[in-house]
Amino acid sequence: MLIFLSLAAASLTIPKYSKPDCKDTCGNIRIPYPFGIGANCSVNPWYIVDCISSKPYLSAALNHLEVLSVNLEDQTIAVNMPKISGCGQFMSIDLGRSPFLYSKSHNNFVVEGCGNALMMDHGSVLTGCSTSCVNGTVSNENTCLGISCCQTTIPYYLKSYTMNLTRLEGHGGDGGCGSAFLLDKNSSDDPFVVRDGSFVPVSLLWTLSDLDKHYVTCCATLNKGLVVDTSNGTTLITWKCSRDYRPFEGSPYFTDGCQAKEWNFTCGYHGHYDGHYSATREMVILISIYAVVGITSFLGLIAIIYTSYKLIKKTITRRQRKSVFKRINGGLLLKQQEEIDPSLVNKTILFTSRELGKATDNFNENRVLGRGGQGTVYKGMLADGKIVAIKKSKLADESQVEQFINEVVILSQVNHRNLVKLLGCCLETLVPLLVFEFIPNGNLYDCIHNENHEFPLSFNMRLQIATEVAQALAYLHSATSIPIYHRDIKTSNILLDDKYRAKVSDFGTSRFVSVDQTHLTTLVKGTLGYLDPEYFQTNQFTEKSDVYSFGVVMVELLTGEIPISLTRFGENRSLVAYFRLAMDEGRVMSIFDAMVIKEGTRDELLNLANIAMQCLIPIGKNRPSMKEVATELEIIRTSHNPFMVQTNIEQVMQGEEISVQTYGRSTSTFQ
Repeated sequence: MLIFLSLAAASLTIPKYSKPDCKDTCGNIRIPYPFGIGANCSVNPWYIVDCISSKPYLSAALNHLEVLSVNLEDQTIAVNMPKISGCGQFMSIDLGRSPFLYSKSHNNFVVEGCGNALMMDHGSVLTGCSTSCVNGTVSNENTCLGISCCQTTIPYYLKSYTMNLTRLEGHGGDGGCGSAFLLDKNSSDDPFVVRDGSFVPVSLLWTLSDLDKHYVTCCATLNKGLVVDTSNGTTLITWKCSRDYRPFEGSPYFTDGCQAKEWNFTCGYHGHYDGHYSATREMVILISIYAVVGITSFLGLIAIIYTSYKLIKKTITRRQRKSVFKRINGGLLLKQQEEIDPSLVNKTILFTSRELGKATDNFNENRVLGRGGQGTVYKGMLADGKIVAIKKSKLADESQVEQFINEVVILSQVNHRNLVKLLGCCLETLVPLLVFEFIPNGNLYDCIHNENHEFPLSFNMRLQIATEVAQALAYLHSATSIPIYHRDIKTSNILLDDKYRAKVSDFGTSRFVSVDQTHLTTLVKGTLGYLDPEYFQTNQFTEKSDVYSFGVVMVELLTGEIPISLTRFGENRSLVAYFRLAMDEGRVMSIFDAMVIKEGTRDELLNLANIAMQCLIPIGKNRPSMKEVATELEIIRTSHNPFMVQTNIEQVMQGEEISVQTYGRSTSTFQ
């Protein structure tokens, strides 16, 4: 009865949105706690809102971004952000150390006009968009389907990003590039929001840290809520007061702040499992029953509730584990793949979370081998003493299930000495886990570019690695039952075993292609510097796009230079442009790595340069196939004599002109 009296009393109080003596509106915008108008009215200084001329702005630390709305349920705040306009423009937007992130769930990347735009994060391409225009004109219709306007999603929650806007080929003038920007999805249908002005609405996710929770008195229990995937390989968990499906008023971040229009209100997980809410309702029903039948002992009631809670919690844990396997981490999808292709059955070993936790010392930071766009890789030792590499995906996000299962399915289908071997996976944990053979000598990028690397790569080793990678790609393109495009060939995805043999890895973005298909139409994904420009222009990925990326890897091996370098000037910041210019001017040997010049003959090096140039031809159909490239490289490798004394360095030092084989549309190398 005390419980019911308390609920009845609470229902008579006025809903609260702000702390005592603090305003909760600025103009017509409500600013609920944990935000606050003025000092000492918010959960921390980042959440201070300044009300200037009846318009709310976030604190000076965030450059006074204008606040458009605050959503407690979605845990977002909509603010005005600038567009980028004009050809060749860059714009970097960084939220710094603030508790805010650009929300992947509530924003789209939009391009308007006649241009191409890339969205990047620390050099990696996150997404891209390319529009087309008729006679260089911009459509006034708000279709955003590729004619004068296109839009796409962003892959994860971002702390910062860079946008690059370039002219569409064939459309002159600065105005032809249009503009690019992030846009809140709720504003996408409003043509005036998109077309007018230099600012557009953007949704930011706001997060509460462990320190913040001490300044929050949730109306029931404060729990860890949304699991956020970020681009740095870590998982961010934010605290949140949440409600069930019933309508409510006031802020749930006060003990007496949330006033449900119906009395059943609770605080719990955000974006989690239905079992949690059903369990909460079961507890309320149990409390009601015990109160109605007239239980007189309060302590006895508490004991019964506690026992019931423990039983329910145990049931929830069991349901959640089952739900994670079936829904979040793709157990059902994997089963569907097995039904589609019976050859997958019994090919994939399912490890338990207990096994892999023990193998990695509970994923200790000391066991980290590397971090990438899709997750973190740990070194582990199984119970039988076998050393393995365990890839932990970024987060339990259903949108990532396809990518996770895709890697499992592809690696279960292939068998090649130069492809990394998948040993199994784990589907029980909140984040997917893949178990690979352990490759001891790291990746090719570090071996080439890390000056402190203990074992420099000889010319013979570089030639062998290039040949092995080419053979692996040729196998994927033409020797498997269904062709496979890798879609992310780069030196950091090429691992080296104990004998420095190449192992191509990271098949999360790879795709099967039916034999009658010539290309895939996809959102642009890849890494800046390796990305096929034709793919970026058309959104069509072909096997020749892998060939282009391999060409960049070959140039890296020959020159020892990184694909994008700020130490080179102008267009030469791109290694491909730098290499092409040297080829055009007949001085390509002058940019080769000293180790390569010392140990390779001039004919070998020029042949290799010509093969790389063929791979980098702008028009994809004129590039050779990977099978042709692998054949040419194998001929050079088998004929190479590593003990021959060369005079290449002296020739280059004396300024000897080098005659380079023609590398135009039809070259004899691949005829």
